[in-house]
Amino acid sequence: MTGSSAGLRVLAVDDERPALDELEFLLSRDPRVAQVRTCDSATDGLRVLRDGDVDVVFLDIQMPGLSGLELAEVLTRFRNPPPVVFVTAHEAHAVEAFDLRAVDYVLKPVRAERLAEAVRRVIDDRDRPASGDEVQIPVERGGVTRFVARADVTHVEAQGDYARLHTPSGSHLVRTPLTALEEQWADAGFVRIHRSMLVAIAHVTEVRMDGGRCTVRVGPPDAPVDLLVSRRNTRELRELLLGRAD
Repeated sequence: MTGSSAGLRVLAVDDERPALDELEFLLSRDPRVAQVRTCDSATDGLRVLRDGDVDVVFLDIQMPGLSGLELAEVLTRFRNPPPVVFVTAHEAHAVEAFDLRAVDYVLKPVRAERLAEAVRRVIDDRDRPASGDEVQIPVERGGVTRFVARADVTHVEAQGDYARLHTPSGSHLVRTPLTALEEQWADAGFVRIHRSMLVAIAHVTEVRMDGGRCTVRVGPPDAPVDLLVSRRNTRELRELLLGRAD
């Protein structure tokens, strides 16, 4: 259970001893992990957490007594709550995990490479500068649920009753209609530029007017994306962007 002196201090909680032993073994082999402590109930895990000295919790969901979700809810009331990675055999709780701002959601049986990815996400989350937008969005790809930071989303495209989130590293389909995201994310700076498109004002790097048609540019300099703005949305968008520049 030893690693780098600057490594993560991990608490693993699972009521099934074989699963807990396997999780402890895999985590202890990761050079980024300094220590792994284990508990076979959420109640015992809470006692450890109240003593401090835990950098991240790897947490099962379905446990007798206090569930993993309930423990994570308690942690949100801590002054400095440790990040949580859920490790579960059930996909159905991903949305609840998202609401609790979990860093990752790993499905059992746990693969070493998938657990290594979860550790990387924990470290990235710890090293990321604090901001006012820490919302994480659960997305599924290849049967694996992961989380995308809303702050990384440049624009959102409607696809029927779904929406596709675009980020510099790729796109992700979510089971939420564009109209719902427009309402939920308005305060985070997402505005409609077309009946099938939202754009994150913070990611707009350029606005062009050509023959009365407006386009905005988003994305990194090496791979920019130009998006057409409808005539009815052009005036509102320009006013928002001018307001941001003031």
